Amino acid sequence: MDRAAQTLAAYLQRLQQPNGLFFHTLEAPIHWGRGNGWVASGLTELLRELPAAHPLRPAILAGYLRMMRSLLAHQAPGGMWRQVIDLPASWEESSSTAMFTFAFVSGVKHGWLPDAEFGAAACRGWLALMGQLTEDGDVREVCVGTGHSKDVAYYLGRPRVVGDKHGQAPLLWTAAALLRT
Repeated sequence: MDRAAQTLAAYLQRLQQPNGLFFHTLEAPIHWGRGNGWVASGLTELLRELPAAHPLRPAILAGYLRMMRSLLAHQAPGGMWRQVIDLPASWEESSSTAMFTFAFVSGVKHGWLPDAEFGAAACRGWLALMGQLTEDGDVREVCVGTGHSKDVAYYLGRPRVVGDKHGQAPLLWTAAALLRT
């Protein structure tokens, strides 16, 4: 647990941008959706398990809250988040939406996020994801595996697929979070 806390605290200190988000890499200053989704999910899982008295918990929680507030500001009106989070012209992407919705649902349920602000956003995210399901239960609008680039056009041009596990798994995490008491 200490190793995970030290690693995420170091990431927050060195890599979190002033707006609360993370670049895909230091060489690719793009706020890629799923890249940020992995951070949001990791912070959420760590906070679920990290003891309240752990010395790094306050810093980790502060970084999580900074990120969640930024994500709240960038949620599209229909509940989704975008392939490039802070680029309104970017397409709406399901894997990042599932990861951020997971982080919001968990945060509200654990009391880290105020329900009045984040509960409705979590609900919009979940309902948007339900709209991305096919009759067979596959998730639409999932970005394929993605390398990094300095060119935002690279991210905007990434193929969108149906049924990719990058979208299926976080949707299931979100469903499980909704069912937890």
